Amino acid sequence: MFLKSLKLSNKDGLIRDIRFHAGMNLIVDETPGGDPTNTGNNVGKTTTLILIDFCLGANAKGIYTDPENKRTEDHLVKNFLIDTEVLVTLTLGSAVDGPPEMDLVIERSFKPRTPIRRVNGRQMTEDEFEEALTNHLFPDHYPKKPTFRQIIAHNFRYKEPALSNTLRHLDNYTKDVEYESLHLFLLGCNVDFADDKQRLLQRLREETRFKSRLEAQQTRSAYEAALSLLKDRIEALTARRTEFKLNSTLEADLEKLSNTKYRISVLGTELARAKLRQELVQEAVAEVTATKAQVDVDELKRLYDEVSGHFEGLSRSFQELVAFHNSMVEERARYVAKELPDLEARMAAMQRELAELVAAEAEIVARIQESGSLEDLEGLISEVNDAHRQRGEMETVIRQIIQVEGEIAVLRSRLAEIEALFSGDASELVTDRLNKLNRHFAAISEELYGETYAIKHDYVTTRTGQRVLKFTPFTAFTSNFSSGKKQGEITCFDIAYTLFADEQGIPCFHFLLNDKKELMHDNQLVRIAQLVNRKKQHVQFVASILRDKLPAELNHESNIVLKLSQSDKLFRIERQGDSKTS
Repeated sequence: MFLKSLKLSNKDGLIRDIRFHAGMNLIVDETPGGDPTNTGNNVGKTTTLILIDFCLGANAKGIYTDPENKRTEDHLVKNFLIDTEVLVTLTLGSAVDGPPEMDLVIERSFKPRTPIRRVNGRQMTEDEFEEALTNHLFPDHYPKKPTFRQIIAHNFRYKEPALSNTLRHLDNYTKDVEYESLHLFLLGCNVDFADDKQRLLQRLREETRFKSRLEAQQTRSAYEAALSLLKDRIEALTARRTEFKLNSTLEADLEKLSNTKYRISVLGTELARAKLRQELVQEAVAEVTATKAQVDVDELKRLYDEVSGHFEGLSRSFQELVAFHNSMVEERARYVAKELPDLEARMAAMQRELAELVAAEAEIVARIQESGSLEDLEGLISEVNDAHRQRGEMETVIRQIIQVEGEIAVLRSRLAEIEALFSGDASELVTDRLNKLNRHFAAISEELYGETYAIKHDYVTTRTGQRVLKFTPFTAFTSNFSSGKKQGEITCFDIAYTLFADEQGIPCFHFLLNDKKELMHDNQLVRIAQLVNRKKQHVQFVASILRDKLPAELNHESNIVLKLSQSDKLFRIERQGDSKTS
């Protein structure tokens, strides 16, 4: 898919109609004698790139918030977008000059409660919008991993970390396993296991966290060593107790009291650990349920009725759509919470048995006290009972640690089975695809820099002990890139991947959006332009740059699709009598 046009309009009419062409497309800030403190965001160069990303599912806040301080908003721009009902229309096509009937037309607006979110004229919910975009480019992929936004992220190089990382260009919270599935997908390798792997890793994190809580005071080996010493102490105390030559009835009562206290201790500890387990499961359910759509159906019923009056054939009510989404979330919550009923039943049974034991203990204690036992014997009995209580607590903790270690071992075994999918023929497929990508990467980097860049892949062990495939760019000469040269490596990869994807029949966006190209040397910019113009049937390169940083060889109208300046900013708010930043 190529960019064909980006239109900005509002209730007063057309604001911009940006037409893209094949090859090099430049967005230029041509403010005379530009202020050296300008970052390039003051006239709307970067915002143009963000608007394209916005049409493909990015958050609207990126258009009017400071990327370094999310709480800082440009209220002038935000109010203009909302109050004047700005509509952004992005048109994509299989070719820049392809037939209109094959176009993908995406429309988005900024109203907080009732935003326009249309694909080829059809208004959609947020989930439907993502599904439509995903399945248009990658049929039947939604809602599998990696997500649509993750797949297309390398096409948008306008913010960190995409500006400084070739492959690990998603946000800082992205896990290694997510990068693994993303890079395998980009190579066209089977990643149907991605959902299972991520679900198993979630379970593994929960069990590992539970084990950490159980061992918060001591490790399993420390508990076992302490338990061995405690058993020796109980044996010695029991021997001392037998020296009190009392009648057989009292001895039987004392033995029964010890056993009862021991059982109370065991049950109390088991119940406490079960409650801890219940809390962890409930926390996991809450995390899943937090994604459930909370929609005021009554408030939106009027809007749905109004829309349905304009569009015939709507087969699903708004409530049904919300219910469908929520049912998916509830199904996942049920999966996480499936052990709760058994857990709660066991807890109820333990509580009943504990109540019976406490009552029995009180009865035995009362009977022993009536027998007029010696004070020394009472102290010894207290020591024995306390030792049995400690023994019960330790044995319960050890048993639970052993159980959770078994769960962790099972999960790791299942993860190892998934990892084994990429051995043998599957591993050869990954290597073969990577070699083909590297041929393009090396050829382009040689042409632009006279160096050979490539991608390698190795198994690494994550902090949780999981082995994942990690893909890394490298060069045979140096890895100490300047910012400009690092951008060159990124550009080489993005172009190389597009050529590779076309060669392998892997669907992809053919446009590459780049910001801050003034950081690159003029020679590299010229070579990039020559390359993409030569490969324009595969690559559409869109870059923002300051006019005074534009090489003379590129400074002609055939390369420029949009000119901006202090007197003609992107949204043209200044033409409405306000000279503030637009």
